Amino acid sequence: MAGPIKRSVMIAGHSTSVSLEPIFWEALKRAAEADMLPISAIVARIDAARIADSDPVNLASAIRVWLMERALTVRNERSPT
Repeated sequence: MAGPIKRSVMIAGHSTSVSLEPIFWEALKRAAEADMLPISAIVARIDAARIADSDPVNLASAIRVWLMERALTVRNERSPT
């Protein structure tokens, strides 16, 4: 498994660095494409929700959790009931 890759992302006009493993960067890219938004817009949404939490986790963790929740939601929507 490849280690984390650090990339800069613009959030609210400010650049911030995020370190994620390549599989999460790919999942984030696919989510952004599916929602027809730039990655920075997806990350900004995740960041806003994270900051609103009473005990916010770091941004990379919030992104990983968001991606996992999204994958589970998509999977549940596709599975027969």
